[in-house]
Amino acid sequence: MPYLLYILQMGYQAFFGVVLVVMVSSCSHRIKTGGEEVYAGNPVLKGWYADPEGIIFDDEYWIYPTYSDDYGQPDKSTVFSASQLEAQKNTINPQYLKQTFFNAFSSKDLISWTKHPHVLDIKNVPWASYSVWAPSIIRANAKYYLFFSANDIQREAEQGGIGVAIADNPAGPFVDALGKPLINGIKNGAQPIDQFVFKDDDGEVYMYYGGWRHCNVVKLNEDFLSIKPFDDGEIYKEITPENYVEGSFVFKRNGKYYFMWSEGGWMGPDYSVAYAIGDSPIGPFKRIGKILQQDSTIATGAGHHSVFKVPHTDDYYIVYHRRPIDTDQAHHRETCIDRMTFDEEGFINPVKMTFKGVRKRILKKE
Repeated sequence: MPYLLYILQMGYQAFFGVVLVVMVSSCSHRIKTGGEEVYAGNPVLKGWYADPEGIIFDDEYWIYPTYSDDYGQPDKSTVFSASQLEAQKNTINPQYLKQTFFNAFSSKDLISWTKHPHVLDIKNVPWASYSVWAPSIIRANAKYYLFFSANDIQREAEQGGIGVAIADNPAGPFVDALGKPLINGIKNGAQPIDQFVFKDDDGEVYMYYGGWRHCNVVKLNEDFLSIKPFDDGEIYKEITPENYVEGSFVFKRNGKYYFMWSEGGWMGPDYSVAYAIGDSPIGPFKRIGKILQQDSTIATGAGHHSVFKVPHTDDYYIVYHRRPIDTDQAHHRETCIDRMTFDEEGFINPVKMTFKGVRKRILKKE
């Protein structure tokens, strides 16, 4: 296994997760509104970050975003193989050559965030060369499984797609688990990008993915490293709802499955989030409407989101990227958090984007 070989090569320190951690304070965005109320402010992360995957592990909030563009001192991968350098010639956008790693961020209170640099880097994924996008993470089998897309493949024969890396803790280092993509082909017209992994109450694990206006869902085996067929024998089941573009996300509330996605053009102001509700993790899903979109007084291009649910509550936060109104640079996207609420019938209320962000909230240990 590539993962086990890597552990042997890295030696004692890496095996026990000794990684460089850089503290980054959101003090420049923190807002006090009188008394002891403290708000995080938006954006919550310093820098241009997109496609944020928000998740809670124990008593910590975590965000895993795509590195969208340089902000101040450029952040870069420093080790490339000859095959990776050759493959980088295939990119359709030079900007994608900057996106060869993931940083992660953790917080105890939604206010102060700790940066964990390069929790995944292509030096540990030999088949990935550029366009490392949209991480999705899940904890299982006493490990952390980080799913990602790489190489922005445009044709069936190209090397790239959706991969999976493993680590012993959420700060990495994550290393390639298969030596190849988990999903390499273009199935049902869906480009293999923007994956999200969802574990249902019965233990079944589903991965939703797809760009180019097509969405597939597959079932993962218990090892999280392979795919198994559905009961009807189908492996790549298309569930594309009306207006779907990319960036799927799923959660379950009160026995219903909420399937969310991004629509519109990711480079433009009309990028937004819509959703549907179904009785099954594979639908059918009928579009209900948008719940997050541009606000001319706040930001444009609001989309590609995820959702935090505070354990043992009905409190939800939406984690998303948006573009400041003073720029039209496509890659100048910032990660923000706002509240997400529901009406009495279980429909999601429109999300109000804010500069204030969300209140300080410390998670209780279970």
